[in-house]
Amino acid sequence: MKKTYGIEVDCANCANKMEEATKNTKGVKNAVVNFMTLKMTVEFEEGVNAKEVMKEVLKNCKKVEDDCEIYL
Repeated sequence: MKKTYGIEVDCANCANKMEEATKNTKGVKNAVVNFMTLKMTVEFEEGVNAKEVMKEVLKNCKKVEDDCEIYL
């Protein structure tokens, strides 16, 4: 299952860090962050609760970029 979320991030480098943090979150199969469109597309592993996984994604992204936002 893939879902797209709006994000708020200040620079392309920060977007790359958020993408890596998202990819390394349990339950995420793949992720792409597009700085130009301020969107994040997340592909989830089978059988996971996307809402719960995204809470962890937000926590992990805040560790690398504390002022980022993901609109769930």
